[in-house]
Amino acid sequence: MALLNSILTFIFITIVSVTGVYILTGLTGMFSLGQASFMALGSYVSAIMVTKLGVPFIPACMIAVIMAVLIGFIVGLPTVRLRRDYISLVTLGFGEAITSLLNQFTKLTGGASGFTGIPKITNVWIAGGSAIVCIALAAFFKNSKYGRQCIAVRNDELAAKAMGINAPRVKMIAFLTSVAVTAFSGCLYAFFTTYVDPTLFGWKKSAEWIIMVFFGGSNSLTGSILGTFLLSGMPEVLRALAEYRSVVYAVLVLLIINFKPSGLLGEWEFTLRNIKALFQHRKPEDNNGNLSDTSKEITNDGIIRS
Repeated sequence: MALLNSILTFIFITIVSVTGVYILTGLTGMFSLGQASFMALGSYVSAIMVTKLGVPFIPACMIAVIMAVLIGFIVGLPTVRLRRDYISLVTLGFGEAITSLLNQFTKLTGGASGFTGIPKITNVWIAGGSAIVCIALAAFFKNSKYGRQCIAVRNDELAAKAMGINAPRVKMIAFLTSVAVTAFSGCLYAFFTTYVDPTLFGWKKSAEWIIMVFFGGSNSLTGSILGTFLLSGMPEVLRALAEYRSVVYAVLVLLIINFKPSGLLGEWEFTLRNIKALFQHRKPEDNNGNLSDTSKEITNDGIIRS
């Protein structure tokens, strides 16, 4: 039972992190290879606040999230105006810089030896409740005005600008929202494992989150959550393959790209309307509320059949 609770807690914390990545990558189309560095900021700042300054857990988490957002604003101010490939390079460099700083400030962070003595506060209920709140936040953001603008920017930024959308502002809002959610996941992580070190928050962690989003379906919040459940729980269930996680992820990405580029669920979302459509053999709606063409098939003679 204790092992099951531990696995579920870890999965819930990962879901919180991936929810932030979904807002940034799935909705807006930006790739951040330094996203895990904001998780590191949340972990270290909250841990230092509680263990060295005696700040209660909840205020410490709030301070950590606010500090991460402020740093994210400084990083994002010039970054969101760049092209998507340059954004990934800039965030990668930022992530490596954060890791280096954590290793240098030995007296404050513990350096390469890690930060110890963190009380264990996070449990399966706190992590599960936090995951539900963050999923609801992402769903609300997706259906809001800013979420629709993010989708427009992702699909065609030039066309979105021509329609009067302030693309840098929209991308900054998505970036800071993603930073806040990811930093909060770092707070949960630190007070669950009771130990953190800089090697836990490298670019590979950010890449894993992006893989989870694309595995489930970058256009579907439901798919991203499903992908996180499958990929984050797999190494725990199959412990013999845990050391081959990167290889397994690479194989899965190749399979998805070649056989189902849209991910497991594509654009499908878990909504009452789409559930009814499944049972009534109707076509589900896509992200824009339009009927999806996934139930249509084009034959060799060019005739479209349902």
